[in-house]
Amino acid sequence: MTMENYKLFLFTLSSACVVGILAIIFVLRWVLHFQPGLGWDGGLAEFNWHPVLNVCGFIILQALAIIVYRLPWSWKRSKLTMKIIHASLNLVAYIFAVVATVAVFDYHNLSKIPNMYSLHSWIGMVTLILYCLQLVLGFGLYLMPSTPISWRAAFMPIHVYSGLLLFTSVIAVALMGITEKLIFSLTNPKYNSSPPEAIFVNILGLFLVVFGALILWIATRQSWKRPSEQTLHSLNSKGGDEDGTRVSTVLSQLSDGTEGEAVGETRKRNNKLDDRVN
Repeated sequence: MTMENYKLFLFTLSSACVVGILAIIFVLRWVLHFQPGLGWDGGLAEFNWHPVLNVCGFIILQALAIIVYRLPWSWKRSKLTMKIIHASLNLVAYIFAVVATVAVFDYHNLSKIPNMYSLHSWIGMVTLILYCLQLVLGFGLYLMPSTPISWRAAFMPIHVYSGLLLFTSVIAVALMGITEKLIFSLTNPKYNSSPPEAIFVNILGLFLVVFGALILWIATRQSWKRPSEQTLHSLNSKGGDEDGTRVSTVLSQLSDGTEGEAVGETRKRNNKLDDRVN
């Protein structure tokens, strides 16, 4: 199956990968060069796990989970397989975020610093709680065979919207957090005098914004949406492999294990509902 604007998709995806890798390099460089490194001793080295795990996990891994359905070379996999990958990436991202939160609370408690007083911490905690709720509801609705298909179809627009909203919120929280950290940690010279560390971390913030914009662009293009299982099966049955951008897929059976119903009209109807949004 030919993806519309395939070259543009590859360019956007490649750009997102490059910017994401740069963001990881910059956050590691920040804590290892400008800050006292990484550790788990209750000091600044433990606190530094907070930005590292949030950038690498809560942002990068969550982004991969969002666009995993949009990768054309994954269309040969069953919908159930992609659901499991999507859920697994989100779960690992959440674990990273929880560990990052524990690190900052541990550091604050041992250093006698108040917890949950800044807007960064408020929005961050709300985002973490809502992300957990999104995981639980997503698992119950889309990975449990007994869930009614009508429920899945009704909740899908909310699931997609809330996922994109949470991803955007995480980036906003990260920007607030790194700014707050620089204001408190840079005293001589101060943040407003633009020392090298401030400039370096500001560039990290720009990378996060650009990365988020690219991921949202990929995730919201209807022309880059994963086709329905019926479409993939139909194209494969016709032997369509006419150019280099076609996805070779073997879907001789449509049962991906998500509906738990027999083949026939019921399965066709269920797949149509389940494939409205990827």
